[in-house]
Amino acid sequence: TIHIGNYFGMIKTMIESQDDGSGGRELFAFIASYHALTSVKDKEFLQKNTFEAAVNFLSLGMDPEKSTFWVQSDVPEVLELYWILSNHTPMGLLERAHSYKDKTAKGISANHSLFSYPVLMAADILLYSPDIVPVGKDQIQHVEIARDIATKFNNEYGDILTIPAFKVQKEVQTVPGIDGQKMSKSYGNTVNIFGEEKKQLKVIKKIVTQNVAMEDPKEYEGCNVYNMAKLFLNENECLELQARYKKGGEGHGHFKLYLADVIWEHFKEQRAKREYYVN
Repeated sequence: TIHIGNYFGMIKTMIESQDDGSGGRELFAFIASYHALTSVKDKEFLQKNTFEAAVNFLSLGMDPEKSTFWVQSDVPEVLELYWILSNHTPMGLLERAHSYKDKTAKGISANHSLFSYPVLMAADILLYSPDIVPVGKDQIQHVEIARDIATKFNNEYGDILTIPAFKVQKEVQTVPGIDGQKMSKSYGNTVNIFGEEKKQLKVIKKIVTQNVAMEDPKEYEGCNVYNMAKLFLNENECLELQARYKKGGEGHGHFKLYLADVIWEHFKEQRAKREYYVN
């Protein structure tokens, strides 16, 4: 299931770089079926979700004619490289990984796959010799770990692995969820891109906002609804929405309805493409 945090944090950048094609660069992107095994244990569920992910990415603009798009587990060599890189990965490097500490702190049971997740991610990156890895802000450390491992490997065997750089879209580094935290399935605070309109509206109505009287002006800065809406708006549309906040006479419920309309309209073409691929 793809939510708007995935879209603005990663997918939009990927599609733009694919369509841009400048500098002779080619996009490589895969569905992380091996990584999914840290939380998914059911074969049929994983197959269904792999199919759904493929459909969703294609619907959002991934074009196999312009890029290389595959399922991670269809390239088993990534696990071979993962094991080789493990022999050049200090324990202390993995113990400092934010993602592992964050997940275990939230009650996810600790196991080796969760702990060594960054090494598999390093293999995902280094196997294809990329120059740039587009990531959300929370994934920067994983690229840094890949760079550290590659450097240790190259120091021992020569200049074999490409040392990649990361690229973050500064203005949309972290997309807020309905509770104001970073949007994440782990937190259960996502607004999904595809699904029924009524269900999407029901989720948007749960966005946490301040309790302010209808007639009073509202603060748009720091408002979860505004911060989500501005991702979809141009400069003039942002100014118009800000004016509505300042004027008063509308409650946050009105702004939530506006946000729901904006999101639904934004992905209208993608929903049609998704229906085509599913059929």
